Amino acid sequence: MSFPSHVRIVEVGPRDGLQNEKQPISVADKVALTNALSNSGLSYIEATSFVSPKWVPQMAGSAEVFEQIKRSDSITYAALTPNMQGFEAAMAAGVKEVAVFAAASESFSQKNINCSISESLQRFEPVMEAAKQHDIRVRGYVSCVLGCPYEGEIAPEHVRSVAQALYDMGCYEISLGDTIGVGTPQKAAALFAEVAKDIPRSQLAGHFHDTYGQALANIYASLSEGIAVFDSSVAGLGGCPYAKGASGNVATEDVLYMLNGLGINTGVSLEKVIAAGLKISAVLGRETGSKVARAWQSSAH
Repeated sequence: MSFPSHVRIVEVGPRDGLQNEKQPISVADKVALTNALSNSGLSYIEATSFVSPKWVPQMAGSAEVFEQIKRSDSITYAALTPNMQGFEAAMAAGVKEVAVFAAASESFSQKNINCSISESLQRFEPVMEAAKQHDIRVRGYVSCVLGCPYEGEIAPEHVRSVAQALYDMGCYEISLGDTIGVGTPQKAAALFAEVAKDIPRSQLAGHFHDTYGQALANIYASLSEGIAVFDSSVAGLGGCPYAKGASGNVATEDVLYMLNGLGINTGVSLEKVIAAGLKISAVLGRETGSKVARAWQSSAH
């Protein structure tokens, strides 16, 4: 299969990235990051998560973030809403698109959101119903699709059934997440081929962590399967507080560099994303997690 001519990048740094930072990040810094990313040509930014600060303290101040960001009509600013309480808070903040998530692993589901996979899906039913009533689109995530820190390998058929459940509930797009970054290209391609038996490829996305250095290779393999939407995180921010040893979403800068080299259009300015990534990395007091940004930095100075 030939590569898609255009790829949509879903920028998850402000949410999936920052939620795993040990230090508290101010609302002003979150707003500055989102505004910088808004100016880069990205069309989709997952800006925050409406979850209890008791579980994820880094996501405190979600409503203030949404209130203060400079929103562009051409950009989707989404929020993760794990339950009805989160959805109502997102609605009150003026969010127009939300995301829900389920795990492909029972153990991960229990440890991450304190319930079984089927219970988590039931929990989303009122969210999906309310979203339909308010004309709000819902994106679905499936985590641990290529491996679980507690259960090891996950059968592709199992991922397919969870993805199908979210799709049947009304999610317009399903993002398959390699939460602990253990996947390899052949397995990533085979997974999409399996899930695409039920869900059109145009409604599937890839979300790869780079824990084992496989994320770009997995994206390349997914492109060959006709997948044209990928989640990535500026400066490679993030991981998951519940998946031990899971470090770093793939860096948006590195994905853009590869896609540019393949002649695939994204509409996103690599230089502007690099600048946004270097700025938030400075705020966090560490080096950027993007290899491209580090190379650019050393060649620029």
